[in-house]
Amino acid sequence: MLQSNQTACLTKDHFTYPIYHTSRQSLIHPIPDRLLTLASPIVAYWSLSLLFHYLDTCNWKRLEKYRIHPSEEVKSRNLVSRSQVVWAVIFQQVIQTIMGLFWLSDESPGAINHALKIREIAGVLHPFVDAVLGGGERPCVVLEVASFVYWWGIPIVQFFGAMFIIDTWQYFLHRLMHINKFLYKQFHSWHHRLYVPYAFGSLYNHPLEGFLLDTLGAVIAEWAMGLSTRQAMLLFSVSSLKTVDDHCGYNFPWDPLQMLTGNNADYHDIHHQVIGVKSNFSQPFFVHWDALLGTRMTRQDVERRRRKADKAE
Repeated sequence: MLQSNQTACLTKDHFTYPIYHTSRQSLIHPIPDRLLTLASPIVAYWSLSLLFHYLDTCNWKRLEKYRIHPSEEVKSRNLVSRSQVVWAVIFQQVIQTIMGLFWLSDESPGAINHALKIREIAGVLHPFVDAVLGGGERPCVVLEVASFVYWWGIPIVQFFGAMFIIDTWQYFLHRLMHINKFLYKQFHSWHHRLYVPYAFGSLYNHPLEGFLLDTLGAVIAEWAMGLSTRQAMLLFSVSSLKTVDDHCGYNFPWDPLQMLTGNNADYHDIHHQVIGVKSNFSQPFFVHWDALLGTRMTRQDVERRRRKADKAE
């Protein structure tokens, strides 16, 4: 009876697609979604990097109050040339692309029976919805709830779950790279040649570290949360934008990527300084692992340590 009532609800236009949905075979014809997923983080990376590079070179005085370090310091204190950084980043992105070609698969969004999947969720939710509403047959309400869970609840949980996995993977591997002297000297020290970070140097890593930390971490998150190709496209693009923004060298109060979490350019800049190199390992999204495991350092902590060091002298 419930199944037939739900079918009736579907025929009464209760089955609606969310604003983000499209059943097109590819988002941008004729580029397959798989190739678009590989290209989107690269486009995101260099587009935002070039924007910040333009700000670095335009010499607008009004930007000075937002710079974490003076522009002269960026040039004088880093131990690697910008051309070396560019080629190292390109090499890492080539590795990521090759990995993605083998890992990602083409999907057929139009072949998915969304109505069937929503009915399956409705069958699970039916007793819980009835209990909340005080009993009685409400097939259309159950279907509305199931539709919301299917189109919004599950994708949001998948996306934030993938973010959590990436944060967890990168925190512990990143911390290990600092604790183990061999790993730091042979691999992670590459990234810390950028004593003063800048945007397009955010993926400047030893190739092996870049593969383990960024590429493999993203693949594990995508696999563990069962993301579709289009969900992976969004995750990889947001991750790239966030990584660039965390190294941009600006503390903008109106930057949405810096407003969302405490893990921002100012937070990560502390990690690149000598005083904070054993702190602030979290990247790229949230700071919960630093907070839970006692490796979080704020600007106030930095000032307190410097004052203490000055008094000791």
